[in-house]
Amino acid sequence: MTVHLLKTAVGIADIEHLRRVQQTRRARWDGREIVRGYTRNKPRRETELVDGGSIFWIVKGRIQVRQRVFGLADAVDDEGRVYCEMHLDPDLVETVPVPRRPIQGWRYLAPAEAPGDLDAGHVGQRADDDTLPPHLARELRELGLL
Repeated sequence: MTVHLLKTAVGIADIEHLRRVQQTRRARWDGREIVRGYTRNKPRRETELVDGGSIFWIVKGRIQVRQRVFGLADAVDDEGRVYCEMHLDPDLVETVPVPRRPIQGWRYLAPAEAPGDLDAGHVGQRADDDTLPPHLARELRELGLL
Protein backbone atom coordinates (compact mmCIF):
# COMPACT_ATOMS: atom_id res chain seq x y z
CA MET A 1 0.00 0.00 0.00
CA THR A 2 1.34 3.39 -1.00
CA VAL A 3 1.87 6.13 1.58
CA HIS A 4 2.82 9.79 1.12
CA LEU A 5 4.74 12.34 3.19
CA LEU A 6 3.63 15.82 4.18
CA LYS A 7 6.32 18.44 4.85
CA THR A 8 6.46 22.22 5.25
CA ALA A 9 8.60 24.05 2.68
CA VAL A 10 10.26 26.32 5.25
CA GLY A 11 11.25 29.74 3.91
CA ILE A 12 9.67 29.12 0.52
CA ALA A 13 7.48 31.92 -0.86
CA ASP A 14 5.77 30.07 -3.71
CA ILE A 15 6.10 27.11 -6.07
CA GLU A 16 8.54 28.92 -8.37
CA HIS A 17 10.76 29.69 -5.38
CA LEU A 18 10.74 25.98 -4.44
CA ARG A 19 11.67 25.13 -8.04
CA ARG A 20 14.62 27.58 -7.98
CA VAL A 21 15.91 26.26 -4.64
CA GLN A 22 15.71 22.68 -5.87
CA GLN A 23 17.71 23.50 -9.01
CA THR A 24 20.80 23.64 -6.78
CA ARG A 25 20.07 20.15 -5.42
CA ARG A 26 19.92 18.22 -8.69
CA ALA A 27 21.94 15.01 -9.04
CA ARG A 28 21.91 11.61 -10.73
CA TRP A 29 20.90 8.48 -8.82
CA ASP A 30 20.24 4.98 -10.08
CA GLY A 31 20.44 6.21 -13.68
CA ARG A 32 17.88 8.99 -13.32
CA GLU A 33 17.80 12.70 -12.65
CA ILE A 34 16.74 13.51 -9.07
CA VAL A 35 16.49 16.35 -6.60
CA ARG A 36 17.95 15.74 -3.16
CA GLY A 37 15.75 16.55 -0.19
CA TYR A 38 16.81 16.27 3.42
CA THR A 39 15.17 15.39 6.71
CA ARG A 40 16.55 14.41 10.08
CA ASN A 41 14.51 11.25 10.63
CA LYS A 42 14.18 8.54 8.01
CA PRO A 43 10.62 7.32 7.40
CA ARG A 44 10.25 3.72 8.54
CA ARG A 45 7.65 2.95 5.90
CA GLU A 46 10.21 3.32 3.12
CA THR A 47 8.90 0.43 1.01
CA GLU A 48 5.39 1.92 0.94
CA LEU A 49 6.75 5.41 0.24
CA VAL A 50 8.90 4.48 -2.77
CA ASP A 51 6.05 2.35 -4.17
CA GLY A 52 4.35 5.32 -5.87
CA GLY A 53 4.40 7.72 -2.90
CA SER A 54 5.01 11.47 -3.07
CA ILE A 55 6.07 14.24 -0.75
CA PHE A 56 3.36 16.91 -0.52
CA TRP A 57 4.73 20.38 0.25
CA ILE A 58 2.96 22.92 2.47
CA VAL A 59 3.75 26.34 0.99
CA LYS A 60 2.39 29.46 2.69
CA GLY A 61 -0.25 27.59 4.68
CA ARG A 62 -1.55 25.39 1.85
CA ILE A 63 -0.60 22.04 0.38
CA GLN A 64 0.18 23.22 -3.16
CA VAL A 65 2.61 20.85 -4.84
CA ARG A 66 3.98 17.30 -4.74
CA GLN A 67 6.96 15.30 -5.94
CA ARG A 68 7.37 11.54 -6.37
CA VAL A 69 9.78 9.89 -3.93
CA PHE A 70 12.18 7.55 -5.75
CA GLY A 71 14.30 6.50 -2.80
CA LEU A 72 15.74 7.22 0.64
CA ALA A 73 19.33 6.93 1.85
CA ASP A 74 21.12 7.34 5.17
CA ALA A 75 23.74 10.08 5.13
CA VAL A 76 26.15 11.68 7.61
CA ASP A 77 26.93 15.41 7.77
CA ASP A 78 30.32 17.03 8.47
CA GLU A 79 29.68 16.92 12.22
CA GLY A 80 28.88 13.20 12.22
CA ARG A 81 25.10 13.54 12.55
CA VAL A 82 22.98 11.02 10.67
CA TYR A 83 20.14 12.28 8.48
CA CYS A 84 17.96 11.01 5.64
CA GLU A 85 18.53 12.03 2.05
CA MET A 86 15.37 11.80 -0.04
CA HIS A 87 15.68 11.19 -3.79
CA LEU A 88 12.83 13.14 -5.38
CA ASP A 89 11.47 13.52 -8.89
CA PRO A 90 12.63 16.90 -10.26
CA ASP A 91 9.12 17.52 -11.65
CA LEU A 92 6.85 19.51 -9.34
CA VAL A 93 3.18 18.58 -9.76
CA GLU A 94 0.76 21.28 -8.62
CA THR A 95 -2.14 20.05 -6.51
CA VAL A 96 -5.51 21.46 -5.64
CA PRO A 97 -4.56 23.90 -2.84
CA VAL A 98 -5.69 22.66 0.56
CA PRO A 99 -5.27 24.79 3.71
CA ARG A 100 -2.88 23.15 6.18
CA ARG A 101 -0.98 24.50 9.15
CA PRO A 102 2.79 24.20 9.02
CA ILE A 103 4.28 21.16 10.75
CA GLN A 104 7.69 20.33 12.16
CA GLY A 105 9.50 17.54 10.40
CA TRP A 106 7.19 15.41 8.30
CA ARG A 107 4.02 13.36 8.68
CA TYR A 108 2.63 10.39 6.82
CA LEU A 109 -0.28 11.23 4.53
CA ALA A 110 -2.75 8.54 3.51
CA PRO A 111 -3.61 8.46 -0.21
CA ALA A 112 -7.28 9.11 0.62
CA GLU A 113 -6.29 12.38 2.37
CA ALA A 114 -3.95 13.62 -0.37
CA PRO A 115 -5.20 16.47 -2.56
CA GLY A 116 -5.69 15.72 -6.25
CA ASP A 117 -3.42 16.98 -8.98
CA LEU A 118 -4.37 20.30 -10.48
CA ASP A 119 -5.62 20.15 -14.05
CA ALA A 120 -7.69 22.24 -16.41
CA GLY A 121 -10.89 21.13 -14.70
CA HIS A 122 -10.05 22.94 -11.46
CA VAL A 123 -10.92 26.51 -12.44
CA GLY A 124 -10.00 29.11 -9.85
CA GLN A 125 -8.01 26.66 -7.75
CA ARG A 126 -4.41 27.48 -8.57
CA ALA A 127 -2.75 29.82 -6.13
CA ASP A 128 -1.95 32.19 -9.02
CA ASP A 129 -5.11 31.55 -11.08
CA ASP A 130 -6.64 34.74 -12.44
CA THR A 131 -9.90 33.16 -13.64
CA LEU A 132 -11.65 34.65 -10.62
CA PRO A 133 -10.70 38.04 -9.25
CA PRO A 134 -7.76 37.38 -6.91
CA HIS A 135 -9.47 38.76 -3.80
CA LEU A 136 -12.55 36.59 -4.42
CA ALA A 137 -10.54 33.41 -5.11
CA ARG A 138 -8.48 34.03 -1.93
CA GLU A 139 -11.59 34.56 0.20
CA LEU A 140 -13.29 31.47 -1.20
CA ARG A 141 -10.17 29.35 -0.55
CA GLU A 142 -9.95 30.63 3.03
CA LEU A 143 -13.57 29.60 3.52
CA GLY A 144 -12.77 26.17 2.10
CA LEU A 145 -15.09 26.65 -0.86
CA LEU A 146 -12.34 26.33 -3.50
